[in-house]
Amino acid sequence: MDFADFDALSFDCYGTLIDWEAGIAAVLGPWARARGLALADEDLLLAYSAHEAAAEAEHPTALYPEILARSMRALGAQLGVPASDAEAAAFGASVPDWPAFPDSHDALDRLARRYRLIILSNVDRASFAGSNRRLGVTFTSILTAQDIGSYKPSPRNFGALAAERARLGIPEGRLLHVAQSLFHDHVPAKAAGLPTVWINRRHARPGWGATPEPPAPVSPDWTFTSMAEFADAVDAERG
Repeated sequence: MDFADFDALSFDCYGTLIDWEAGIAAVLGPWARARGLALADEDLLLAYSAHEAAAEAEHPTALYPEILARSMRALGAQLGVPASDAEAAAFGASVPDWPAFPDSHDALDRLARRYRLIILSNVDRASFAGSNRRLGVTFTSILTAQDIGSYKPSPRNFGALAAERARLGIPEGRLLHVAQSLFHDHVPAKAAGLPTVWINRRHARPGWGATPEPPAPVSPDWTFTSMAEFADAVDAERG
């Protein structure tokens, strides 16, 4: 395979294009420290990850702000410092405040000259609209958990992506999936027969952070440490 073999790119958003770990830590860090918890942000992210994955699996039709609120309350219960309803709701509403990675806009702009761009994200439409204002890019299609009725890594989400590919007239095999999370994206994408690009945003940090460890070994077809590096590789290959 090379990058000329594809007509479209599908993207995870949070962790790949939007710095969700920075956004999560910006809320949970001050909340934990105000309650006297001596936990580094990395420790909070690791503890949080299991609660969000569980909430998404147990409440597949809940909107993402509710998933965030449930996850914060579960984290507070685990740590012995319950989160109030107001604190949980504020966390749920924080997605539009999460920053884009500095390279996301320019890389997407470059890739859009060659490919159709599709979002496949564990989010609701309103929250993504806030994030998309930060990205400043027009996507061909936007598929959210709200639209699909489930959260990745559910196979339903990749079934919805396949249906959208067909609706757009993109031939089978001509879609490349791009994501940071091995757990949410690469394992189920590979099971669905998709080639993948791993944007390994955590390459300089140990552990899995806010993303659970993948349940099975998985081998992405390409690995880059940033969206800029990926766009550079596409430009270099295609001239």
